[in-house]
Amino acid sequence: MATRPETSGNRLDDAARAGWLYYVAGNNQEQIARKLGVSRQTAQRLVSLSVSEGLIKVRLDHPIGRCMELADKLRQRYALDLVEVVPSDPGSHSTLLGLAQAAAAEIERRLRDERPIIMGLGTGRTLKAAIEQLIPLEAPQHKIVSLTGNIAPDGSAAFYNVIFAIADAVKARSFPMPLPVIASSASEREMLHRQPMIRDTLALAGQADVTFLGLGDLGPEAPLYLDGFISEGELKALQKAGAIGEVLGWAFDASGRLIEGLTNERVASAPLPSREASLVVALAMGNRKLPGIRAALNRRLVNGLFTDEATAEGLLSNS
Repeated sequence: MATRPETSGNRLDDAARAGWLYYVAGNNQEQIARKLGVSRQTAQRLVSLSVSEGLIKVRLDHPIGRCMELADKLRQRYALDLVEVVPSDPGSHSTLLGLAQAAAAEIERRLRDERPIIMGLGTGRTLKAAIEQLIPLEAPQHKIVSLTGNIAPDGSAAFYNVIFAIADAVKARSFPMPLPVIASSASEREMLHRQPMIRDTLALAGQADVTFLGLGDLGPEAPLYLDGFISEGELKALQKAGAIGEVLGWAFDASGRLIEGLTNERVASAPLPSREASLVVALAMGNRKLPGIRAALNRRLVNGLFTDEATAEGLLSNS
């Protein structure tokens, strides 16, 4: 089985995480091993390495330390079950690489688990970038299901739908959602959802143990609009109704409530899986998405978040 090449930087990152968990967060070695997905012996070595490399002083002297502090604050502020904060690139406000790599590592960790799981996938640029970082894996015990339609308005495969991309890298049973992202009418959506194959896929999506999805804004450069799924008039109608963000195509307002009517009547995606019984993780960063991320966290549309430190700081501000 292929493994991600270990570098001195990766090793120090792991040591920094272990050191923070032990010396700052007060975890014991067994807890650290479970949280990092390593053996207890490896956790012990990583804690020792954090000291021998001079990462542990009065505070964690490593860039990842600030990220872990932010993650801990986000976890407490929004009652999140999983948080990962990656360093921001000071030279770019848009690069997705660091976030994609962190998300890929988490997806790989879960797919390596021998216990069968159902993994749900949404769509979006960040999630697609994460899937492109995956290494080949043999995971026949798992099921991977798309929660969104994969057909674009012109009948082609939706570019940012990731179910086919992950099927190329991961040998697991994959279940696409052969539907348009947004149906032409509410009656068409209901008709499509009654089809036996679609009904079974929707039921499987509802059983997902963990789901990874993108979160889109509904400003002038809204992905739903730029990718042709909604018209300019529909975007303006959503904005007038107070919509600021969307997950799986479902538009919501600043309080995290789904918009009544409009395009939400025609979204062919599955409903969000239960946040009480499963983990639903959003991959999102950037100033444009900040209001939507905050609304989604406050309303608990998601209970997990992967983001960068600049966005994390914005989420923790009082503004």
